[in-house]
Amino acid sequence: MTPAARIAAAADILDRILDGTPAEAALLRWSRASRFAGSGDRAALRDLVFGALRRRDSLAALGGALTGRGLMIGHLRAEGLDPATVFTGQAHAPAPLSDAELSHEAPATLPDDLPDWLRPAWTNALGDDAAQIARAMTERAPVWLRVNPVRATPDQAIDALAEAGIEVARTELLATALRITANERKLAQSRAYKDGLVELQDLSPQIACALLPLNSGDKVLDFCAGGGGKSLALAAREPGAQLMAHDASAARLSDLPARAARAGASIRVVDDPRDKVDLVVADVPCSGSGTWRRGPDAKWRLTADDLQGLVETQARILDRVAGLVAPGGHLAYMTCSVLGAENDDQVAGFLQRHPQFTVVMRRLMTPLDAGDGFFLALMKCV
Repeated sequence: MTPAARIAAAADILDRILDGTPAEAALLRWSRASRFAGSGDRAALRDLVFGALRRRDSLAALGGALTGRGLMIGHLRAEGLDPATVFTGQAHAPAPLSDAELSHEAPATLPDDLPDWLRPAWTNALGDDAAQIARAMTERAPVWLRVNPVRATPDQAIDALAEAGIEVARTELLATALRITANERKLAQSRAYKDGLVELQDLSPQIACALLPLNSGDKVLDFCAGGGGKSLALAAREPGAQLMAHDASAARLSDLPARAARAGASIRVVDDPRDKVDLVVADVPCSGSGTWRRGPDAKWRLTADDLQGLVETQARILDRVAGLVAPGGHLAYMTCSVLGAENDDQVAGFLQRHPQFTVVMRRLMTPLDAGDGFFLALMKCV
């Protein structure tokens, strides 16, 4: 596909998304209907679509319309390119610009790419950093790896990744965290990944897992385990711990046995946990506001009712797991959100209902200081 044809295809896909189709579904539909497109085309289309969704309102302001076409015109202008050189109507290029599109002048101040209804809560939660974090959410997220110390040292992992042409950078924040700087799409076929030397995991949850109290012999329950990433991280930290993973959707854990075997980890999947444990990790369903760089479609699909429903679900989960923490044990409440209603407000409500718990650590990470937006409140049962 030519660059102009990719712009035209991205505009069509974005129109479907703006009409209500989830981004992943719209991209998959286009891919199935466009067998001529190669892997490079599909990757480029994904980058165009997700980039436009991250900056939806500001690109619409630059392009003159909240449409797929308007977003692509705005994208070209944001990149310092003349849309008229792409919108030519030739071959598979989009139709030429109209007089109105040619003469459109963007406002002096562009929108901040946040839903209007959410802006007050965003500002209240993030204070003076709110605007800067909103801007950071318009950029593509870096790809982070967690080195598995059971299989390799960081140096050995770096060498194995280099064999596949994958370049990485270290961070002072965590010795076992590596940021991919080149050729991330080669990871899945690399020896480093296939042999369990590294796992994909954002920096913020890596840091959160590294902060948790964990000793050999401890019983640990990852209650909302999802795919099991935190279970694997904790098992790698302390192979002598007894790790259990649970999720309301058993299907989410279907790949965990294979992942654990690859990583050299022992993790037991449990359907209905009832025994008291030393540490419960509850990374609860949330708005994902801290990960909107990765899933920008969610930013525009979230509603106030959705957020209220999530808050209620989070409270129910916390009440459920409170009884699973042994005296002297810990409950680690986590979200990939930066919103107060899901974080500090949720913890405050929990402590009122369960006074036997006290907060011993609280941390909010954002793209300004770590990876994705991520919240951790570590509470001890006294």
